This record gives sequence, structure tokens and C-alpha cells, in this order.
Amino acid sequence: MKLLFENETDFIVSDELKELFNKAVSEALKYENFSENVEIGLTIVSGETIRELNKKFRNIDRETDVLSFPLIDFNEELPDFSEHPVPMGDIVISIDRAKQQSIEYNHSLERELGFLTVHSMLHLMGYDHMAEDEEKVMFSKQREILSKMGLER
Repeated sequence: MKLLFENETDFIVSDELKELFNKAVSEALKYENFSENVEIGLTIVSGETIRELNKKFRNIDRETDVLSFPLIDFNEELPDFSEHPVPMGDIVISIDRAKQQSIEYNHSLERELGFLTVHSMLHLMGYDHMAEDEEKVMFSKQREILSKMGLER
């Protein structure tokens, strides 16, 4: 697994947080028995930047916590994972929203960033939560992956 990490903010991302991102991505892939021969982009941005992205790509003019940009269409034949890492997609996390939500939910910033990364990884693997039955499946998987990581609520 290759995680291409970028930080477009002044927030200092420690080596421990980078390791958390790697672990969250890896645990989500393992949980789904998904090939780890993938390449994923993960970018930390400001609240304003994610608002602009949300407006541009989803036509929703408000700040959000995380955006997922999958590159694999699970309704088509999956690419060959045996030769080169397959670009799976991009995860964009608002550090501003992550900080706010960690306070709102009374847990650590690490737990919130782990949650947002796992949540986005499930989107990259084809899951969604638009319908109630989809939400139950996706949220159950999130809880189980976060539990394996020791990041329960």
C-alpha cells in the first residue's frame, strides 16, 4: 500500500499521526480483504479549502469534514492489482472540522482523524450511506475497523 500524504495547512502532522493514517488505510483494506497493492492520496486541508472543494465537486456550499474521490468503479471489472499499485482514489480531510468534531464528540483528535480516514476508505471501496440499509452496513464496518485499531468511542 502506498499512501501519498500532503498537508496543505499550518497544522503540524506528527509522525504518530502519519502512522495512524497508514494504519487506518491498511486496516480498512485488510478488513475488506482488499488488495493492498493500491495507491491512495490523503490530503489535510483547511475548512475553507474543503468548503470550496465541496462546492466545486458536490455543488454543496458548506464546510464538511471529509471528501472521498474514488477512482475504482465497483460496477465494472476490477483492475489488475498484481503488477503495479492501482490508484484507488483520494481522501481530503478538513483539519478544522476534525478538531471541532473531536471536541463535540468528546474524544481525541487521533480518534476523529482515524474515523474520518476509515470512513473515507469505505467510500473508496464502494460503500455509501445514502439509504438506511447502506448506512447500517457501512457504519457497522466503521465501528469494527476502529475497534480493531483501539479507537472506540
